[in-house]
Amino acid sequence: MKETTLKVKGMVCGGCENRVKNALGEIEGVENVEASFETGLVKVTSKDDVKKETLEETIDDIGFEVEK
Repeated sequence: MKETTLKVKGMVCGGCENRVKNALGEIEGVENVEASFETGLVKVTSKDDVKKETLEETIDDIGFEVEK
């Protein structure tokens, strides 16, 4: 398992958190997602073969931006 933490811009409420959690949770190999709109942090626990780029693209696709 690996843990990836991303700084996400644009999350302003609990609904935003849920959109991010649900979208990332659909990725094969993702085990757990924690998101906080208050801090802007998203922590993803996944199998080792899940690429950070895949997580970032998924977040971009639903209208949020990952700070690089």
